[in-house]
Amino acid sequence: MEMSLQLNCKTVFPYRGGCVKLNPCRSVTFASGYLCSPCKADWGAAFIRASADFSRRRQQKKVSVARPKGTAAKGFVPSNQNRSKKNARVKKGDSLTPVFGEVSGGDKKQTVDVNIDADKEGEVEFSREEKFEVVDRTDEIVGDVGELSLLDETVGELSLLDETMGVVKSNQGNISITDEDVEVPELQKEEIPYNGGVGIVEDSEEGLLDRAEIDENVKETDTDTDGEKTEEAVEEPSTADDDRINEEASRLLKLELEANQRRQEIERIAEERLSQGTKLFVYPPVVKPDQDIEVFLNKNLSTLSEEPDILIMGAFNNWKWKSFTVRLNKSHLKGDWWSCQLYVPREAYKVDFVFFNGQNVYDNNDQKDFCIPVDGGMDAFAFEDFLLEEKHKELEELAREQAERERQAEEQRRMEADRAAKEEDRSRARVEIERMRGTLMKNAVKSIDNVWYIEPSEFKGKDSVRLYYNRSSGPLAHANEIWIHGGHNNWKYGLTIVERLDKSVLKGGEWWYADVVVPDQALVLDWVFADGPPQKAVVYDNNRKQDYHAIVPVAMPDEQYWVEEEQTIFRKFQEERRLREEAIRAKAEKTAQMKAETKERTLKRFLLSQKHIVFTDPLDVQAGSTVTIFYNPSSTNLNGKPEVWFRCSFNRWLHHSGPLPPQRMLPAENGTHVKASVKVPLDAYMMDFVFSENEHGGVFDNKYGMDYHIPVFGGIVKEPPLHVIHIAVEMAPIAKVGGLGDVVTSLSRAVQDLNHNVDIILPKYDCLNLSNVKDFQYHKNYSWGGTEIKVWHGKVEGLSVYFLEPQNGFFQVGCVYGRGNDGERFGFFCHAALEFLLQNGFHPDIIHCHDWSSAPVTWLFKDNYTHYGLSKARVVFTIHNLEFGAHFIGKAMTYADKATTVSPTYSREVAGNHAVSPHLHKFHGIINGIDPDIWDPYNDNFIPVSYTSENVVEGKRASKEALQQKLGLKKADLPLVGIITRLTHQKGIHLIKHAIFRTLERGGQVVLLGSAPDPRIQNDFVNLANELHSSHHDRARLCLEYDEPLSHLIYAGADFILVPSIFEPCGLTQLTAMRYGSIPIVRKTGGLYDTVFDVDNDRDRAQAQGLETNGFSFDGADVGDVDYALNRAISAWYDGRDWFNTLCKRVMEQDWSWNRPALDYLELYHAARKAE
Repeated sequence: MEMSLQLNCKTVFPYRGGCVKLNPCRSVTFASGYLCSPCKADWGAAFIRASADFSRRRQQKKVSVARPKGTAAKGFVPSNQNRSKKNARVKKGDSLTPVFGEVSGGDKKQTVDVNIDADKEGEVEFSREEKFEVVDRTDEIVGDVGELSLLDETVGELSLLDETMGVVKSNQGNISITDEDVEVPELQKEEIPYNGGVGIVEDSEEGLLDRAEIDENVKETDTDTDGEKTEEAVEEPSTADDDRINEEASRLLKLELEANQRRQEIERIAEERLSQGTKLFVYPPVVKPDQDIEVFLNKNLSTLSEEPDILIMGAFNNWKWKSFTVRLNKSHLKGDWWSCQLYVPREAYKVDFVFFNGQNVYDNNDQKDFCIPVDGGMDAFAFEDFLLEEKHKELEELAREQAERERQAEEQRRMEADRAAKEEDRSRARVEIERMRGTLMKNAVKSIDNVWYIEPSEFKGKDSVRLYYNRSSGPLAHANEIWIHGGHNNWKYGLTIVERLDKSVLKGGEWWYADVVVPDQALVLDWVFADGPPQKAVVYDNNRKQDYHAIVPVAMPDEQYWVEEEQTIFRKFQEERRLREEAIRAKAEKTAQMKAETKERTLKRFLLSQKHIVFTDPLDVQAGSTVTIFYNPSSTNLNGKPEVWFRCSFNRWLHHSGPLPPQRMLPAENGTHVKASVKVPLDAYMMDFVFSENEHGGVFDNKYGMDYHIPVFGGIVKEPPLHVIHIAVEMAPIAKVGGLGDVVTSLSRAVQDLNHNVDIILPKYDCLNLSNVKDFQYHKNYSWGGTEIKVWHGKVEGLSVYFLEPQNGFFQVGCVYGRGNDGERFGFFCHAALEFLLQNGFHPDIIHCHDWSSAPVTWLFKDNYTHYGLSKARVVFTIHNLEFGAHFIGKAMTYADKATTVSPTYSREVAGNHAVSPHLHKFHGIINGIDPDIWDPYNDNFIPVSYTSENVVEGKRASKEALQQKLGLKKADLPLVGIITRLTHQKGIHLIKHAIFRTLERGGQVVLLGSAPDPRIQNDFVNLANELHSSHHDRARLCLEYDEPLSHLIYAGADFILVPSIFEPCGLTQLTAMRYGSIPIVRKTGGLYDTVFDVDNDRDRAQAQGLETNGFSFDGADVGDVDYALNRAISAWYDGRDWFNTLCKRVMEQDWSWNRPALDYLELYHAARKAE
């Protein structure tokens, strides 16, 4: 087989020192050819243009060319001319005509002439007169079509003579070429027909030969004594090389066939699309993920037919993933087809794109965009999950970065605090040294006439001296023994000198002496005399309580001493600070741990609170998991329905996927429940569902309009925060009158702790306790109703508070309530608060108002603001006590979107009230909580010993003893009943009086703390206190004025807390009592019934709430009724102390904070936002 070969060396050898490899195959004959000049490399290998799979990147590799030892019998064999010349080189103007041997291929041979023209610098020309031989030897030269990769395992190497010239050597001659660029003309596709596997593959796009490199690897060789170069040692390839080469040749053939097939397929598709008038196609026709594709556009059929440039702009999966912009190039196909390659990522299920000219002319498929489906990869749902996972990773990384920044900031703060603390300790040490300098020698003398002296008079540290003492000079005149108890340097090191004195014979009289070794570094000796050794002495002579001090004359301190002393004191302060801070840190860590554990238990209780109706498996719903919902219709309005359908969505019904299709629930294994399973999305934070009697609806169980909601954990999306604004006239601790102020502060903190935004608007009373307001500052002025209103802002208990100060004097009256125009004052405040929100651009989700005093907010908002800038907000109204302002409360119930009161039982008790009864559909009872930071026996500074449920017995014992000592009661282990209350008829004062006497009859102690707003009741209790303090002075104490520290000590020191209220909307006393491990004794009413479960009678009721029994209770309002509970409680204390201690531990571990009520209020807030 013959072929014409024309090479442009510059194309093939574009790089200095580059290598070109030719993969010859068996039975190949080169008919003729020539090498252009100038040429930089020796002719020692053939080269090819190859194209493999179009999606693979081409890569050039270098290998060595193996040659056999001895004569160059095979391959390209240069002639033996000029062999006698040493280091022969081709220079400009020289003529070199090497002769190449025959080209052999099978039985056919052709000769190729090579001429090197001396007139053309560095040029080499092959003529037909010169000959070279190509022998069937595929094991010597190895190629890789497509990637031009050649094996590196050959043994023989060619050496470079220098950086600018290459030399090919053999036993037949050599050729040297000067440093000139080499160009080889590109082979045209039509000149190289398919050759049956010679390793030459036509380019599928351009039909041109790839650039290749010739690996010269020419080495300089030593010169022998005759001036001739020695032969290169070239080893024969191994059999393994032969096998690899054969495999490579087979692979190359396969690649060539695939490339040809691909080219033919593309040409066929192009012709077909052109005949159909279709302007777009892709190859391969079936697009799969993680592959390259080629996009073809027929320019003539496009709106871009007149544009010189065409680009494709697109992305994947509805333009959601990895955008791209790529320029198209004109292809070799007939019909003006332009193309470009795109990589399809593994996440793709669709390719979306348009074409444009790089500026403002587009072909966008008639505004529908172009799209190509991707088969075999993700679907749209899987991709959404993938996006969520990627978002999750991104958020986690951001969280890690934020945590690291916070850690570094905290470390910086710690270092700064440490530096400040060190400086403070050094300053304290300097002050202490100055004090010591002034006092060390102040009272030191050398002797006191007729009392004591020392011999010798001059001495120093470590010296032995004799101290004389005149016994008759002081209170030891009649002592039988005299001892010295001494130290030094103002007793800095404690007792360091103890010696017995002997009577002096030489001195006579009453002089006694002792030999003493002066301590090292002593500046002053300090001592007293006594009639015995330490721990046994009775009578002392301590120089009238000033002690005796003697100067050490030879040891006057120098500056170095004081420097060392200051450093010692500094180290002492540092160690004290370290221990103190470690104790604080350990306590804070334990407090945080206890809070977290309490929250976890409360959340579990919250999830199980409806277990008799609905629960999930698993209990903690995780994002991305499958969860099963169990529902008991027999406990709901769907009881008896033949079918139950489950209707579910996520994220407060706002999930982007919308509600799931209704699902018929199947019977569960227990027989009373039905069940359904759903997959929870990765971006879910809340699961929402209701139940219905059929697929299309009918009767619903939607939890009385609240819907069922279960939190989802581990999602990549957090619940968007609500903005809640409380408008109230009380707030603890700055303007507290009753429980309303506690609720406003504690509820707001609890909701804020759940990552929601809370603001409070409060009147700026002139009686505000501003010491509890941080960052208090003037905010702005605004006008409403002809009145200028100043606005102040500050932080109270970590909450943002706006204080409104109208310049009409409404709140400059020295009190919160009690003025004759309270209705007018608070009505003005409510309207001013709404105007403040409007004028300052607030857009809250919830406006929460409280009791009659801020009830006007409800109708003022609906009448004046809901359509004028505050339309987003919903109004929630809470009744704290229906006994006051019933008219205002009734009107507020009409206008509010949702209404609450402070306990479920109280909501039922007032359901018949005319102000409430028309609105029961939006009326809910939510129990109040207590603030666990204010009422915390582990961090309470008002009690002697901090304690938790783990050491409740020891802690309460210490508090009881402290309480008994403070109030002058008998220190005895007796049952102690505490009463902390306002003394009003509502609080059951007749039952309180009876309980006091009953407790005393049972041998117990009673402490009452409280006062009466009614003077008659106050005087009545003053008389009772006088009577009891006289008759039972060691077992009864009535403190008739409020004392905050004492209230903490009573909660901690009492065994029982009595709350016999006639009615009690919620009650916080019993909750605080349990926080401190005191057992409540209560009447069953309102919130008392909802929170106290009798140890003998309420086991089932407690279990239904996920609780254990925790106290004693009674039903009626007679003295016999309170006796029923009180007697059982006291008897339990006497008869079963171990059981009673266990009960104290149990009630301490119950969570009566705002953790659970805050969750209930959030449910209510979201339900209000749904309300029309």
